[in-house]
This record gives sequence, C-alpha cells and structure tokens, in this order.
Amino acid sequence: MKKIIKYVILDILKNRIVIGYALLLLAMSLSVFNLETDTSKGMLSLLNVILIIVPLVSIIFSTIYIYNSTEFIELLVSQPLRRKHIWLSVVTGLSLSLSLAFIAGCALPILLYDGSATGLMISFMGVLLTLIFVAIAALAAVYTRDKAKGIGLSILLWLFFTLLYDGLVMFLLFQFMDYPVEKGLVAVSMLNPVDLSRIMILLKLDISALMGVTSAVFKSFFGQSWGMILSISVMFLWIAIPLAFSVKKFKTKNL
Repeated sequence: MKKIIKYVILDILKNRIVIGYALLLLAMSLSVFNLETDTSKGMLSLLNVILIIVPLVSIIFSTIYIYNSTEFIELLVSQPLRRKHIWLSVVTGLSLSLSLAFIAGCALPILLYDGSATGLMISFMGVLLTLIFVAIAALAAVYTRDKAKGIGLSILLWLFFTLLYDGLVMFLLFQFMDYPVEKGLVAVSMLNPVDLSRIMILLKLDISALMGVTSAVFKSFFGQSWGMILSISVMFLWIAIPLAFSVKKFKTKNL
C-alpha cells in the first residue's frame, strides 16, 4: 500500500492543476489578510473559498483522476494485491495530495496570521471537507462506468451540497415557520457536511447572528464540548461511509 500511495502522491503533486490550485489559494489568502487589518474579517472572507472552491476542486479533480487512472488501476488489479488495498491506496493518495495543497495554500497563511483556536478550526474544517469530497468522488466514480456521467454526477453532488440543499432547507423552514422547527434544523444540518462546517466556523468567529433566528439554538448545541465532539464525529462519518461503500463496490466491480 505504501508504494502505491507514494506513487499517487508524487504523481498528483506534479500535476499543474494541483499546483495551480495551491497557488490560487495562497494568492487569495494573502490578498485577503493584507487587505483586512482585522484577521476575523479576513477569515470570514475566506469562508466562501473553503466552503465552495475546496469541495469543488476536491470532487472534480478526484473524479477525473480516478477515470484517467483506469489503466493503472487495472494493472494493479492484475497483480497479487487485494482490491481493497488498491482502492484505499489510490483514495488515500488523492486525499493526502489535495490536503497538502490546501494546507500549503490556505491553512498555513491562516495560521501565520491567526494561530488561535479559530484559525485552527477553519484549517481543520478545510482539510475535513477535502477528505469528505474525495470520498464522495470515489463513490461516484466507482458506481459510474462512463466518464462523462461520473463527472456530471460529481458536479450535481457538489451543487446539491453547496447550493441546492440550503435552498431546500429554507423552503421547508418557510413552509413550517409557524412550528418550532429550530431544533430540527440541528439534525438537518448534520445531513450536509458543508452546512455543518459553516455553522462551526461561524460560531468560532463569534458572529452566530449571521445565522438568524436559529443562532441561539445552534450556539447552545454546537457551543458545548459534547456538541462539538458529535459534530466532528459526524464529519468523520461523512468520510467513512462513502469510502466504505466505494470499497465494497470496487471489490466486486467488473473492470
């Protein structure tokens, strides 16, 4: 496994798209912090970058890389190697490479300008979102043989989690606004890793008022230590569950 992971990491880190992704994040991070004297405002400006661009690049690049590595994966399958180890090695290499690109381009500037718990939380959420959307990309790629359909499915999943899900939640909230549904929104937010990351970051930035009337409910739940532990555990489940299903499918897939 180590040799496959090392090969995938070296192959991806030489990719111009990944290098450009890291440089773009670095340029945006430095620009934001140099334009804002208040680091909290700078991190708030980076919020959309972390919640939109990081998942987009992670899911699209991972899907395309897996399809482009089909011949390499088939070669590995023909060797006396367990399919489970092959698939986990490829996904691990992807995850580590894109995480390193995010850390170099975004997390390090954040920690240099603000090494507080808030900076650590934002950096940690960025890495977790990278891992989550790589796992989702692996699931989409292994279940769809056609490359165009796989990439299209990945784009739809990204749109759903970053844009459509919030619209659906807002629609339901307005439909049932006469009922006490605020506590139910806590459970609903767990079903979307992007929303979960946004809530935790906003609470760390101490600007929970941006979340409207539900801010008190979110603050009382996510502000507690047990609520934070539960939320992070749910984020790890968002990595483990898609990855487990993709491994199960790859073990029986006819290449």
